[in-house]
Amino acid sequence: MELLLPHPSNSSPLTVLGYLERAASVYGDSPSLLHATTVRTWSETHSRCLRIASTLSSPSLGINRGQVVSVIGPNVPSVYELQFAVPMSGAILNNINPRLDANALSVLLRHSETKLVFVDHHSSSLVLEAVSFLPKNEKPRLVLLQDDVDMTPLSSDVEFLDTYEGVMERGDETFKWVRPSSEWNPMVLNYTSGTTSSPKGVVLSHRAVFMSTINSLLDWSMPNRPVYLWTLPMFHANGWSYTWATAAVGATNICIRRVDAKTIYESIDKHHVTHMCAAPMVLNMLTNYPARKQLKQPVRVMTAGAPPPETVISSAESLGFDVGHGYGLTETGCLNVSCAWKPEWDGLGESERAKLKSRQGIRTAVFAEVDVRDTLTGKSVKHDGVTVGEIVFRGGSVMLGYYKDPEGTAASMREDGWFYTGDMGVMHPDGYLEVKDRSKDVIICGGENISSKEVETVLYTNPVVKEAAVVAKPDKMWGETPCAFVSLKCLDGSVSEREIREFCKAKLPKYMVPRNVVFQEELPKTSTGKIQKFVLRQMAKSLP
Repeated sequence: MELLLPHPSNSSPLTVLGYLERAASVYGDSPSLLHATTVRTWSETHSRCLRIASTLSSPSLGINRGQVVSVIGPNVPSVYELQFAVPMSGAILNNINPRLDANALSVLLRHSETKLVFVDHHSSSLVLEAVSFLPKNEKPRLVLLQDDVDMTPLSSDVEFLDTYEGVMERGDETFKWVRPSSEWNPMVLNYTSGTTSSPKGVVLSHRAVFMSTINSLLDWSMPNRPVYLWTLPMFHANGWSYTWATAAVGATNICIRRVDAKTIYESIDKHHVTHMCAAPMVLNMLTNYPARKQLKQPVRVMTAGAPPPETVISSAESLGFDVGHGYGLTETGCLNVSCAWKPEWDGLGESERAKLKSRQGIRTAVFAEVDVRDTLTGKSVKHDGVTVGEIVFRGGSVMLGYYKDPEGTAASMREDGWFYTGDMGVMHPDGYLEVKDRSKDVIICGGENISSKEVETVLYTNPVVKEAAVVAKPDKMWGETPCAFVSLKCLDGSVSEREIREFCKAKLPKYMVPRNVVFQEELPKTSTGKIQKFVLRQMAKSLP
């Protein structure tokens, strides 16, 4: 046996980029991308991606292997194609949130050392402002993304090198795409959303992306040729790896520029959507839409990004959405924990099913290990559903590290062989994980630890509450007290702070009841639907 060693025939580096080549062969004439009047097949998508990759590698653009190419745009066909085309050229793909301000955007462009930026036409003025902040020798070149809704000619006085279609047309569809020399080669650079702190640059290898994508397909049991609606931003952890997973199964990708309830319901009816991913905020939006209606056919939804309230899950399922729940981080590529459903739970009542489904669940089949560890001793906590500890991961999709941040990398990827998430959770007796809070969101009131999620869950059961978030407010006597920020379904001012507090008193221990309730028309969120608690914490500090 010791003479049997790895051989080139059995050790090709793992990469998802070959999925596109296969899709062109197996699903060539099937639709790949639909958007407004655009209809493309998998053969066309394969050819276009090769052309883009070819031009990126050509002397005219001269992007070298390992250099960073950024993409700033919404869920449109060109942004989808670039998820393949950029790494097929040997460059590292960096998707950037188009809702950042110019200053934050310039920081990311400079930190990533981006050489070229593909910019959606709606974000062109933002990017031009961001680039103006950079030193001349660090300014990236710009390519304008347009779609069939807006094909305005490129003006000669605008600082763009070319249009996306111009870059594509100059390319060679016979281009031999650049395969990684090692599956550990970096493939993507994703910046964290910064809901609790400054964004960090997460570097994922070809191997990590491959493992994440297989994980996404296997755990959700996504069949061949599904119809997938892009409500989750592609720039958010590469759409939880479904940018590549949909190619593997020959899906029809329904692209929508604007994510609102009306557009989602219309897309579901028009295209007979079968699958979509959505943050709990999107589900909440759909269930509170005045013109909501029962779906004609079930739509499978994977939700993650924040612990979903039980009431949001049950409300969505009453409309015909089949909600699955997962958990993961940008640092782990995608969803590495999911609430694997057991047939014996089918006979439970609606409330009990929603409670079980709101738990994050158990490690996915492709992932290695998940544990909850005591923050002081480092030992595994009891599986009692009560004892809180920090969630730790170990598996093939964990990042290579934070770009230019060895201290941050060492702090999260420790010598004991675990990745420390910074999330707090419990393990239930059946081995299912439940996230309780970010470590920064735990409220310590008079020595008692309060899970903001538990208080939020109670607030969401109030029929007048649309959105809720609870943060710590500094207090001279208690150290911290819970402060609730609430948006209401009806803005007629008929609900008082006292009524919200009395509602909580009937369902929570006294020390967990919010001392302050602040009403807002809408809570501040990231573009991926996560409530920005660091903003609310700053607001809480200024309260009397």
